Amino acid sequence: MTTTAPDPKALGAFLRERRGRVDPADVGLPEVGRRRTPGLRREEVAQLAGVGVTWYTWLEQGRAANPSDQVLGAVARALRLCHEERRYLMILAGRAADTGSGAPDPLMRVLPEHVMLLERMLPYPAAIQTAAYDLVATNRSYRYLFGDLDAVDPADRNCAWLLFTDDTWRAGLVEPEVVLRDLAGRLRAREAEFRGNPRWGGLLDSLREQSPEFVRYWAEHEVRGDRPGQLRRYRSPRVGRVDVILQSLWLDRGRGERIVVLLPADAASARRLEQLDSLVGAAPAWTARDGVVEALTG
Repeated sequence: MTTTAPDPKALGAFLRERRGRVDPADVGLPEVGRRRTPGLRREEVAQLAGVGVTWYTWLEQGRAANPSDQVLGAVARALRLCHEERRYLMILAGRAADTGSGAPDPLMRVLPEHVMLLERMLPYPAAIQTAAYDLVATNRSYRYLFGDLDAVDPADRNCAWLLFTDDTWRAGLVEPEVVLRDLAGRLRAREAEFRGNPRWGGLLDSLREQSPEFVRYWAEHEVRGDRPGQLRRYRSPRVGRVDVILQSLWLDRGRGERIVVLLPADAASARRLEQLDSLVGAAPAWTARDGVVEALTG
C-alpha cells in the first residue's frame, strides 16, 4: 500500500469509540469491579495488543508518531475490527492509496455501453452512481421510483442527500433506521480515501448542517462495506410496497463507480415494478446529467 497523509485525530476518535463497544467478556477478560463506562479500558487494549499503555494512550490522543503496520494490526485484533473497519483504520493511519485532491472529477464519464445496460435492466430500477452516491444517470424505473428525479436540482441528485433530507425520498423507506445507518457507515468507509476532494467535503458538511439523523449515525463511527444482495424495503407512491435486492455492477471498483440494480425480492414486487415501468413508459428509457455521456464513435 502507498503512504498517505495520516489523520491522527480521526484515528484516535475511531479507536476510542470502538474501544467502548468491546465487551470485556468477549475478549476473555474477567469481571473486576464496576466499570464507569462501557467497553474496554485503555490498559486492557494495550495488554491485548501487546503494546505499552502510554503509547496506546498517545495513539488515542493523536500523539503517537508513525505506528507500524504490525502494531496497528494488533490493535485492530484487540478491538475485534471487521475487514472494512481495519481498512478504514489503516487509511486513517496513512497506509492506503489516497484518491483525494488529485482524484478525477467525481462525476464520471458515462459510456454508451453503460447506457445500454440501464435500458436492458428495465423494468427493474437501475442507476449509475459515484463513490459519493451522486446519481449520474438512471433508467426510467429508478427515476420514478419515489418521485421524478429529473425534477430535482442536478446538484442535489445524490442518494445520501435525498434520503437524509428529502421528504419524498424519506417516505419511500419502510425501514429508515436500517437504511440510513448503513448509508452513513458506507460513506464513512470511503470518506477517508477522498480527504481533500471538495465534493466529499461539501456533501458531508451539508449533511451535518441539515440532518440531525446523519450527525447521530456519523457519531457512531460505523464502517460498512458494500455487501452484495442486501434486502431493501421501499414504498413507491405509484405502486406501493416494493422489496428489492441491491446488486452492484462495478464499472471501476477502485473509484467506487458502479451501476446499482434493484432486483425484485418476490413475485409481488416484480409485478409492481413492471406496473411502475408501464405507468411511466412514455418517458425516455434513461436520462443522465448534462455532458456526462460520451458520444458513440466509430
